[in-house]
Amino acid sequence: MRGLKRILPDDFPYTLRIVSDILESNGSSSMATVCAGSMALMDAGIAVKAGASGVAMGMIADDKGRYAILTDILGDEDHLGDMDFKVVGNENGIYACQMDMKVNGLSYDVLEEALMQSNAGRMHILAEMNKIIPGPKDSLKEHAPRIELFEVPKEKIGAIIGSGGKVIQEIQQTTETTVTIDEVDNKGKVEITGVGGESIRKAKEWIMGIIEDPEVGKVYEGKVKSIVDFGAFVEILPGKEGLLHISEISWNRIETMDGVFEDGEEIKVKLIEVDERSGKLRLSRKALLEKPEGYVERPPRERRDNRDRNDRGGNRDRNRGGNRDRGDRGDRGGKNRGNR
Repeated sequence: MRGLKRILPDDFPYTLRIVSDILESNGSSSMATVCAGSMALMDAGIAVKAGASGVAMGMIADDKGRYAILTDILGDEDHLGDMDFKVVGNENGIYACQMDMKVNGLSYDVLEEALMQSNAGRMHILAEMNKIIPGPKDSLKEHAPRIELFEVPKEKIGAIIGSGGKVIQEIQQTTETTVTIDEVDNKGKVEITGVGGESIRKAKEWIMGIIEDPEVGKVYEGKVKSIVDFGAFVEILPGKEGLLHISEISWNRIETMDGVFEDGEEIKVKLIEVDERSGKLRLSRKALLEKPEGYVERPPRERRDNRDRNDRGGNRDRNRGGNRDRGDRGDRGGKNRGNR
């Protein structure tokens, strides 16, 4: 456990259970477990820092000072030897060591020789392991429980949770994950748990979309939420919709929205403007399309508010003119009555 623990990622959020079934035990079942456990972690897709191997060393000595250092000891050598120790590590160094001695002491020279010999044995074993699996798989296996940890700005916590927890509950129900968020060190710590990478990915994308501010000039994969006579409202981020005006759908003139889009249809759009006062988003689809050869820009349509102002101004002029006419007629009428 001590040896394998050293190769795990520093921010590893999981609890691991490694089971080693020993079918035949000779010198050291624990070192067999280290080698097999290292390969199992890689096969499971755990991003270990490096592989690790282990070897059991031994020593047999006599009363005349003669000794022999043994590598990968057999059961009898383990039982009858004067010293045995297990060493776990890789090319970066030793991760764990356990020693049993049956003699009164051990010289430094003998210890150094044993350690150097164990290093050669570990490197040989590790090279054979690397032929089978040289590094961890790209991702955890599909049936493995997943945990995703990341940080969000403190001020975005409320948006992720939503009023009465509505937003976070919708995320969990839709993606079949469990989402928790806590404020730690003035930041939001988000943890997403679930089975399978796809559900975790969807939940994280949903949350990142909530905290993301729309960026002018960026292209979004949006979803049509509603269709109106003058265009369509498209959701480009969770809870953030923009208007795709009918004039921004295509370079060709579109007279009606009938049959152009369907509710829920996914389309690519470009954010071309964010209104400074209202925060409303203006989208364009034709900005992503190639302009037809020989295309002539049409004059911009007159804004509705301009027409309204002109109409109101015309009414005021007509009213003022009408009042003057009635006044003139009244004056003339008074003069006529006076003359009579």
